[in-house]
Formats: sequence, C-alpha cells, structure tokens
Amino acid sequence: MNRILVILTIDTDNLPANFQEIIQQERKVVAEWKAAGFLDQLFLRQTKNGAVLIFKDVDLDRVNQLMTELPLYQLKKSIEVFPLIKDVEF
Repeated sequence: MNRILVILTIDTDNLPANFQEIIQQERKVVAEWKAAGFLDQLFLRQTKNGAVLIFKDVDLDRVNQLMTELPLYQLKKSIEVFPLIKDVEF
C-alpha cells in the first residue's frame, strides 16, 4: 500500500476576509476524501500555517490534482510532495 506525504504551507500574511468560510469548505473536502478512502491522515501544523496530509493508494499525479481542489490551495505558499516507501521490517 503506497503512501504520499504532502506538506501544505499557506501564506498567513495575506489571509482573505472570508478565511473562516474557506476553512469550513476545506473541512468538507477533506471529509469527502477521508470517506472515499484515499486520505489516510491529516495533521494541522502547530504553527497554524498549514497542514500535513498522507494519501494512500493513489498515484502522484492524482495527489497533485487533488491538492488543486482544496479551498486552501488558493492561499498556498508552498506544497511539498513526498512519495513514501514502507519499511518492511516495521
């Protein structure tokens, strides 16, 4: 089972007035992904400037496409994507 780690950083210096509305939309999208089974984990960053997402059983192209669908994508400062390989000994 493959995993892809994504680190999303948003531009907190330029948040729009409707930021809380965007967050609510973001939660809906993430809940749909979780229900669909391809989002394994979501962690909010302690610095409150983004999130870490772990996808499962999807390829890199699909993850890149999914990330553009996130409401917070429009506020992105950076996105880092890391395909992971499970260590068979753990």
